Amino acid sequence: MKSAIVRHILVKDKEMAEQLKKKIKAGADFAKLAKQHSTCPSGKKGGELGEIKKGQLVGPIDKAVFTLPERELHGPIKSQFGWHLLEIKFRMD
Repeated sequence: MKSAIVRHILVKDKEMAEQLKKKIKAGADFAKLAKQHSTCPSGKKGGELGEIKKGQLVGPIDKAVFTLPERELHGPIKSQFGWHLLEIKFRMD
């Protein structure tokens, strides 16, 4: 079964997600921003979700994790929980 090592930031609105993405692309620390802004419990761990198996995350996020390129910042991606920024560290088969 496929799995991936992922970290993410979850915020309530797209505007905030866009602002955080710009900061990260400009060199800001992903983990620090996750701790400050993410509404997901993983924010306390710098956004680290750990090893995720295919099917564990909500639909649009699961699809993104297993189809988008690794080692890049993705998002904002909408789910029923809000707006996500994702970093797919690597995938395993």
